[in-house]
Amino acid sequence: MRDARGAWADIAALGVSQIVGYGTLYYSFGILAPAMARDVGWPTEWVFGTLSVALLAGGLVAPWTGRWLDRFGAGRVMATGSVAAAGALVAAALAPAAPAFVLALVAIEVASTFVQYGAAFPLLVQLHPGTAQRSILYLTLIAGFASTLFWPLTTWLHGTMSWREVYLVFAAMNVAVCLPIHLWLARRPKASALPAVEAEPIAPVTPARGLVPPSLRSRAFLLMGIAFAFQSLVVSSVLVHMLPILSALGLGLAGVMVSTVFGPAQVAGRFTLMVFGRDLSPLALAAISAALLPASLVLLAATAPSAFGAAVFAALFGLGNGLYSIVGGTLPLALFGPEGYGALQGRVTSIRLIVGSVAPFAFALATDWIGVGGGLLITALLGCAAVLAFTAVGLLVKNAACAASNASANVSYDA
Repeated sequence: MRDARGAWADIAALGVSQIVGYGTLYYSFGILAPAMARDVGWPTEWVFGTLSVALLAGGLVAPWTGRWLDRFGAGRVMATGSVAAAGALVAAALAPAAPAFVLALVAIEVASTFVQYGAAFPLLVQLHPGTAQRSILYLTLIAGFASTLFWPLTTWLHGTMSWREVYLVFAAMNVAVCLPIHLWLARRPKASALPAVEAEPIAPVTPARGLVPPSLRSRAFLLMGIAFAFQSLVVSSVLVHMLPILSALGLGLAGVMVSTVFGPAQVAGRFTLMVFGRDLSPLALAAISAALLPASLVLLAATAPSAFGAAVFAALFGLGNGLYSIVGGTLPLALFGPEGYGALQGRVTSIRLIVGSVAPFAFALATDWIGVGGGLLITALLGCAAVLAFTAVGLLVKNAACAASNASANVSYDA
């Protein structure tokens, strides 16, 4: 019982740090970007272009971050990341000119790989491998409030402060809130050092070597990586351009109200999964999340400029994106097991960030050429490729299980 309470404490503390980490390092940027552009003398589009470069840098660093998580422990890396994130925010706030600002923004995105989901999921696996899949779900449920809290908080702060002062406040939050949490979690013993197995497991125990046999790991990871790449393309394209998309489709001010459905839908989807989806496998969840994204885009394109259709789109897209966050942590764990999970998660994060860095620009080009409706349908078609890739992973796992079962039966018969 005591170990179970310790697991809940770890999840709750880590959830708070994720809210602050995502809120200060990610969700605040879109609100502050216009002021940043005016300050450095750039068009706003250039500032978002700089963010794409910074995200690309984070994606390139992520595989190294993953290996450090395994080598030094995720808690220590996250504690270091809190200090790095605070330093990068201070550097951006004090940047005297555009070149220094660009370098600081790159540093922010690199530090993000140390403190966000790509590091938090491995920390849960290291502390509680037997319950990690369910723990990841609960963590994302808590962290799903990051946008709900930090969009209005950032707007309120920016109403009385410059963006530079807001970043200084956010730097202080990373030191005052996240650093103590990560230091405390870094001192928690790993599961292998605990005196007993947790008395109240939060999820079924993951097989030590995962569902994929060693001979098929490379092929399974390739298919999974392709699926995540297409999902990241859809999510990154739409999230950055959501309000412009709704406006271009004729929704006007109603588009702003519709966009507010997205955040609660993420949390609602995760809560529904927590209550009713206990027996749903990560692979089935991956296919569902992948299917929801293109389905929502087709619905939006078909019903525009209906406000009701747009609201349903936002709800479905929020649900799919909320599940997508969970799948990124649970599916690699289920397929490949907890050993070397930090490095594996680093590779997954790299795929997501690299594709996510170029997707908004590619979507903007597509809409310039064929219009918003055409861009949505092309994006939906690409999103369907993720469903096919996850289906291929499922067939691979099923065939491997059948082969293993037949081999076992033959051995028994021969004996």
